[in-house]
Amino acid sequence: MCMMLLGTMAGCSVGKNEVVVMGMIHGRHLTSDTYSVERVKEFIQAVDPDYVLCEIPPDRFDQASTEFNASGTIVESRVRRFPEYTHALFPLRASMKFEIVPCAAWTRTMANERRDKLQKFKTQRADDYAEMEAADKWSDQQLEKEGFGDDPMGIHTLRYDEITKKGLEPYNRLFNDAIGDGGWDNINRAHFALISAALDAHRNEGKRFLIMFGAGHKYWFLEKLRERKDIQLRSLKDFVSHD
Repeated sequence: MCMMLLGTMAGCSVGKNEVVVMGMIHGRHLTSDTYSVERVKEFIQAVDPDYVLCEIPPDRFDQASTEFNASGTIVESRVRRFPEYTHALFPLRASMKFEIVPCAAWTRTMANERRDKLQKFKTQRADDYAEMEAADKWSDQQLEKEGFGDDPMGIHTLRYDEITKKGLEPYNRLFNDAIGDGGWDNINRAHFALISAALDAHRNEGKRFLIMFGAGHKYWFLEKLRERKDIQLRSLKDFVSHD
């Protein structure tokens, strides 16, 4: 795949902030040829953001920053799981001068509760659990079948979002309320509240925001971002092209 970085484009609305959502594949960035850590770096440089809103809990961010500034590595348990941050975002911050804004609402307690409840549902609600697993399997297979997999251009399409949303629908419908704060709609609302707060704090400054979250969250965020009239929503493809 041949890619060309397009960089900043003219014609954005004066005063409105630009927002770009970039879906991440987390650990697979370390093994993917098409969506490698180096490719993530190239995309960040092409977008050239003023602010990066990322999937890091606010209470973990200071420790991760201190660790990186001291040694160039991050051992903080939540952040080190994401090579797009440890190998790309943090290393680029000094030279690019963007501000990182942590916007993940996850807590360790929330994650543990979700894990424990889903484990119980596996036997207590076996039919519901089987429906959730089947939809998840279908989604993974459909993404591979249509060639999206770890292709960054495929990931940033409406079709990818359609498949992802359909694959997550049973999980959300059957278990969101039962899981509680860590349920799919619930956690996305909490993530998006932090994202919205960051956008509100810089309303109409003519800045560019890059949102870097797991690709599964992308459709949910985009649906909410389209409701905002004070931003100009941009696609990653505005900045990156391929032949």
